[in-house]
Amino acid sequence: MAQGFTDLDVYKVCRRFRKQVSEWVKLYFPKSEKYQLTQQVFNASRSITANIAEGYGRYYYQENVRFCRIAKGSLEETLEHLITAYDEKYITLDILKEAKIHHENCIKLLNGYIRFLLKTKNKEFD
Repeated sequence: MAQGFTDLDVYKVCRRFRKQVSEWVKLYFPKSEKYQLTQQVFNASRSITANIAEGYGRYYYQENVRFCRIAKGSLEETLEHLITAYDEKYITLDILKEAKIHHENCIKLLNGYIRFLLKTKNKEFD
């Protein structure tokens, strides 16, 4: 059993993705995007792990599920910003493909964690 949110596999994988996104942004995004796309992708990617952490800190399973769903939205937003970066020729197709692999791994783990929370919640009331 996890002792804290940092022990959750879903958090660890999403954190790796957030760190990778940050690295890509620092390496490839132009300075002219500093207050636009760069800030948006940083905010969205950071929101993924922040919402997992916040949900974990909530007392009720349903609240944790709600924050995990928000994290999924932030994950989708991050991918959209990376697609925009590709369209603007800031990143390559290979980087976008790698981002999509990270994205899929994160989605699978978030969905699994949500299923676990819902099952655990339902067992409490059996």
